[in-house]
Amino acid sequence: MAAPLYVTQSGRLFHAGLILIVTVGLPARGKTHISRALERYLRWLGVKTRVYSLGDYRRKVLGGAENVPPDYFQTKSPRSEATNALRRRIKNEIEDQIMDFYTVQGGQVVIYDANNGNVKNRKDCYQKFESKGVHVIFLESICDQEEIITANIRSVKLSSPDYAGWDADRAVADYWSRIRDQEQVYDTVTADEGPFIKVMNVGERIEVNRIEGYLQTRCCFFLMNIHTKPRTIYFARSGQSLIEHSYKADSDLSPAGWEYSERMKAAVVARRKALKEERKANGEAPGNENPLLIWTSARRRAYHTAWPFVHSGFKVVQKPIMSEINPGVWDGLSTGEAMELYPDEWDRFLSDPYAHRAPRAESYHDLSVRLEPVIFELERCQDDLLIIGHASVIRCLLAYLVGLPPNEVPAVEIARGDLVEVTPASYGVISRAFHFWSGEGRGDASGENLYENFAESTSGKGSVLPDSGVNFAADAFNMEQEAEEEEKIEKEIQADNLAKSLKGKILNKLHNTSKDGTRSAPHPHPTLPHLQEDQEREREERTTGSDVDYGSDEVLSEGDGAGEEGKEGGSLRARAMSILEI
Repeated sequence: MAAPLYVTQSGRLFHAGLILIVTVGLPARGKTHISRALERYLRWLGVKTRVYSLGDYRRKVLGGAENVPPDYFQTKSPRSEATNALRRRIKNEIEDQIMDFYTVQGGQVVIYDANNGNVKNRKDCYQKFESKGVHVIFLESICDQEEIITANIRSVKLSSPDYAGWDADRAVADYWSRIRDQEQVYDTVTADEGPFIKVMNVGERIEVNRIEGYLQTRCCFFLMNIHTKPRTIYFARSGQSLIEHSYKADSDLSPAGWEYSERMKAAVVARRKALKEERKANGEAPGNENPLLIWTSARRRAYHTAWPFVHSGFKVVQKPIMSEINPGVWDGLSTGEAMELYPDEWDRFLSDPYAHRAPRAESYHDLSVRLEPVIFELERCQDDLLIIGHASVIRCLLAYLVGLPPNEVPAVEIARGDLVEVTPASYGVISRAFHFWSGEGRGDASGENLYENFAESTSGKGSVLPDSGVNFAADAFNMEQEAEEEEKIEKEIQADNLAKSLKGKILNKLHNTSKDGTRSAPHPHPTLPHLQEDQEREREERTTGSDVDYGSDEVLSEGDGAGEEGKEGGSLRARAMSILEI
């Protein structure tokens, strides 16, 4: 495994040297998206990395598109000398900042995000940085699929500061004019220009030339797994279990935990509906909504929290590799007990909450290494994704997505009853949290968040924590009412559907006749034996542990996500019986 790496005193990997990744490509080819994604991955590895965007710096100097000289992007006819001087000044200033990042700030990898579609400009850049000991790689994004280009234009139109406040159609038309202008003078990268990585249609195919070195090959591997298809990733903690503070117990959900699972399902459905309306209001093409895929760990409290999704026909996959951090000898102990019984370990832990490993336990570094395959699966996944898991696992994955360095992973705070929504965009990621549950298991009497075990808790873990990290629990928008209303509607639909199904079976049975032509006598409660069998089977399923081997996935259910329209549910039989009135 490669990630994340321990950071050296200098902040650099001595064997990798200085690396400059220069993006190449026409507008709307996903260069910025790829740059930000690669930056996240390298920072998660522990490599000091930064994206320098020529467009961002130009906007900082000149402002939005309305402040740019009319001939700034012009290619068919000569630009004015004043415009050429302005372009040279902006280019030289940002390249000076790149060298400052290497020489003064101790950076190791820079991603130079610009079009760089001219052979002469690329040659000048290559010679300038290679002469100063920086290894230059060209990263070209090529796309010949118009639907991808159109989707990227829409994405840039919505998120680029260039078009803030612009009419949607006018912004798209202006962007298309830029593309057609630059297509006339664009030159693709050739083998004699130096090392390159070419990405076709954002991951469909990759071509490499003269790529050598550890970090360079890790970048290639990462780029093989990404895409730019719009999607949303949700995170939520599992419900409360019967035995909360024992890693070894692998306890099932408590009654409050089962209620929590139903409310979570309603919150996700309500949030997806609201997001669809938001996109429509922003002028995005409606298209087909992404199906929703659910991942859980193989721990009982995690995959049982996903049971409402299973019953509604969604595809739910168990991933044993997503089990929570192992607390070792601290399993079942409170903070005070850990300090009293293991004072030396506690002091070492406070000095480095990310890297310290208690006896027979995992550190957050160990957990992050274990989760690397999940990172690549997450990047490959093109569906909307809901991850129902444990606080420690969610911390690592969220830290990766929002671009936190490894040492801040333990600082990410997420409460049970909050739904975290992450949407990858061209200029980074948009993250929001929504509070949907205030019931049992969310917090203690003082309002502190409750966690599965001591190792999951973030309270009291050193001076780095109060001053850094992401506190999703404190910044959550309240959507309890929306979740309650959605749950009520869903239960009514499920009960009605179940009642219709049961009524059809009863009528069919009542009209069946015996072989001698006489009508068979109906059972006083013809559906009761079947209901009892279903209930017993469901109770048995809820309390059965998982025997999945570590490292393998198990699909609990597979469907098309049609459950949001309402399918039969096993928890509403009593109400269905009352509707039947038999």
